[in-house]
Amino acid sequence: MSARHPSFVLLAFVVVFAAGAHTQSTVQPVNDLPNPYQTVENYFKLPEGRTWGSTSAVDIDRDGKSIWVAERCGANSCVGSNLPPILKFDESGKLARSFGAGMFLFPHGIHVDRDGNVWITDAQGPDGKDPRRDGKGHQVVKFSPDGKVLMALGKAGAAGNGPDTFNEPNDVVTAPNGDIFVGDGHSGQNRNAKPETNARIVKFTKDGKYIKEWGKLGSGPGEFRTPHSLAFDSKGRLFVADRGNLRLQIFDQEGTFLEEWKQFSRLSGIFIDKNDMLYGVDSESSDANHPGWKRGLRIGSVRDGKVMYFVPDPEKNPTGTSAAEGVAADAAGNIYGAEVGPRAVKKYVKK
Repeated sequence: MSARHPSFVLLAFVVVFAAGAHTQSTVQPVNDLPNPYQTVENYFKLPEGRTWGSTSAVDIDRDGKSIWVAERCGANSCVGSNLPPILKFDESGKLARSFGAGMFLFPHGIHVDRDGNVWITDAQGPDGKDPRRDGKGHQVVKFSPDGKVLMALGKAGAAGNGPDTFNEPNDVVTAPNGDIFVGDGHSGQNRNAKPETNARIVKFTKDGKYIKEWGKLGSGPGEFRTPHSLAFDSKGRLFVADRGNLRLQIFDQEGTFLEEWKQFSRLSGIFIDKNDMLYGVDSESSDANHPGWKRGLRIGSVRDGKVMYFVPDPEKNPTGTSAAEGVAADAAGNIYGAEVGPRAVKKYVKK
């Protein structure tokens, strides 16, 4: 076999090195941007005697102005509670409807589809200790706007990785044709996560028939460490907040990897409006897991990926989970942040 020319070897090395540098490259923290919003505290009015629990679930009604929230029954769990966790508020913040009492352990993701139906993921299940958990959790439930159960995906109380089971499903979203996409697996970002930990996107027909899935635990293209939140843009691309990997991943609806973005930080929740503006909330960045990045809400266009605005976490030195973990924006451009640690839902309006 003939010897290779030194210049060829050098070129090959440069190409390989450059490719590796690209995949390992880091993005400079995006913290110093305008904040054109002011916070409205205590906008939503709960019934007398009821207080907010943790919530990561907020979305906008098909009317563009009413707000849906799934909160954890005044605590960080609905175990043993008889409170209805699914709440609809009108545009003035008044409670208009509630349902779902006794059905959930840990309401986590919410999606309002084009017909106004409300989808909720339950991201916990039985623990072998508390019998009140038995027969609940690890499901995605579809409700009519008035609270009638229309569909349930997954087996109640049964964790699994098959076509009809989930293990801690994070979020759900529907495509324009009605196909259903579920981000499955909440524990992948843990340092001690086992290789078989669920870390996948599962696709179903609009009638709930399994089509396909993609993903596994890892950090390569199409791999996940907690696919925490899902959203579609106007082109039908699926955006996945891959929280443990500090990135957004973008796919077509067949699961083909298109791009990854890191400029929106370590995202817990994402929402894309009709103008292709992406609202991304970072509730967990710290010096330990994402040095230099501040927690808060970053807003930018999915058409060019540019971050335009940053609404910082009001806590100067946050610990645990703070700021919003779920996010949505109404037709008027008002933003709503659902908070796990502070146990609140805040409204943000243009100054």
